[in-house]
Amino acid sequence: MSAHHTSWPSRLPHSITVPATSIWENLAINARRYPDKAALVFLGRSTSYRELREGTERMAAYLHGLGVKQGDRVLVLMQNTSQLVLAHYAIFRANAVVVPVNPMNLAEELKHYITDSGAKVAITTADLALELAKASNALPAEQRLAHMVVTRFADGFDADVQGLDAPPEAWRNWMLRDYAAADLQGGEVHAWQQALACNTPPPAHVVGRDDLALLPYTSGTTGQPKGCMHLHRSINHNAVAGTLWGSGCSENVVLGVVPMFHITGMVSVLHSAIYMGATLIIMPRWDRELAGRLISHYQVTSWTNIPTMVIDLLASPNFASFDLSSLRYIGGGGAAMPQAVAQRLLDQYGLRFCEGYGLTETAAPSHSNPPDRPKQQCLGIPFMSTDARVISPDTLQEVPQGEQGEIVVCGPEVFEGYWQRPEATAQAFFELDGKRFFRTGDLGRVDEDGYFFITDRLKRMINASGFKVWPAEVEALMFRHPAIQEACVISAKDAYRGETVKAVVVLRAGHEGTTEKDVVQWCHDNMAAYKAPRIVQFTSALPKSGSGKVMWRLLQEQEA
Repeated sequence: MSAHHTSWPSRLPHSITVPATSIWENLAINARRYPDKAALVFLGRSTSYRELREGTERMAAYLHGLGVKQGDRVLVLMQNTSQLVLAHYAIFRANAVVVPVNPMNLAEELKHYITDSGAKVAITTADLALELAKASNALPAEQRLAHMVVTRFADGFDADVQGLDAPPEAWRNWMLRDYAAADLQGGEVHAWQQALACNTPPPAHVVGRDDLALLPYTSGTTGQPKGCMHLHRSINHNAVAGTLWGSGCSENVVLGVVPMFHITGMVSVLHSAIYMGATLIIMPRWDRELAGRLISHYQVTSWTNIPTMVIDLLASPNFASFDLSSLRYIGGGGAAMPQAVAQRLLDQYGLRFCEGYGLTETAAPSHSNPPDRPKQQCLGIPFMSTDARVISPDTLQEVPQGEQGEIVVCGPEVFEGYWQRPEATAQAFFELDGKRFFRTGDLGRVDEDGYFFITDRLKRMINASGFKVWPAEVEALMFRHPAIQEACVISAKDAYRGETVKAVVVLRAGHEGTTEKDVVQWCHDNMAAYKAPRIVQFTSALPKSGSGKVMWRLLQEQEA
């Protein structure tokens, strides 16, 4: 018996049987079980399980009419909204594949998601439609989007909503203003309401556990993001296992505030909630006052978050007026939870913050802390049905307990491989004891109880408030700046974000007048805000190895 089984929650099985059905069937089943129960609450507007299922069938029929066939990829570019939920399940209902895209991406970045996935149809919100159209219009005609379904935020909630559900004043202009209509060259733009009014029958639902469901993108040590092929079964495994892990049931009330374009929000929050028949309270982005009111009013039982959200909520001047007594499960990942904050949650509310660990490639958790016995600043133990080990990156053999090595994972939640990247897939997997293990690229160790701890990264990556920033991708975008000859991106310490992005830059001759501020602004205009360097340092030359490679580690050590 491996060490972590001594800390295994006695109420739980060690592994589970993955449903043979598709992710959409989880909604269909609960629409029959709980037709009138609220599946979603978005800024005061409730959507029942029946309404959600019927909406997905109409939208699936519309997508089918636009030519979406089994296995086709459909882009979803949205913040958290009830429309995002409906879009995901409609795409599954149409036997197609969801390509979730971070709404912070700008046109230059969006082009890659369109061309690499081969998507011809996208679903987006009015505030992002112009940027997506700009990306598509800049592509050769044969690679462009053919159709874009555009929703306004107010399609999902009542614009004049008052009281505790009302969006913060600062959001009103963003959510309620009239955006210019997008012009999709060589394609058509469709209104959400028109699509939802479709009355032709949807195609037969034929996909199941072994069909491609999801193509989320992850970056890495090389520039462009790669699509991770997830079948219905890998997503369903973690939706079901996550429900059991957190003692989930149909009476749960789940706060959906971590972004659902991201694997954690998608699997551990959205798909788990729909699988268990819970009510999902949706926040489009973080606001501590709104979060405090929603948790209090709707008696939220489960809140998956990133630690910076908890820190922010605890710092609210109105904190004393919030009622957190309904919370039964609180946890998350993306960044370490400061020990003092975890202690305050335990002392004041009896809540043990459960940190977890996982990657886009593992459909969110591959490790999680047992809610009954969590350790702080710890990844937890290998998740249900999962075999995780620590190996030597050089010999690929397991290292003794307590020693540092690379964390590797084998389990039903692991993806099939990278979309159209056989070489990258081959590098990511290896065989040990007759099993196929995924190499995470993270260095860690296992303690005597079988809990995993992260110690370092094999891969170059910056973790800013839980957002993963891949330096190679940022550098590739920065090289487009006319004044930049060379750039090396490293992490700098940041009191709030944990880490932040710093660029060490060599300017081209003749561009000496360029300022740090100019470069920071250009980066903000050309890439997602979380990736853009907050700090720029000019230098006359970057340190290089004998083979001419930039010695980023040296710069990183100097920064530390």
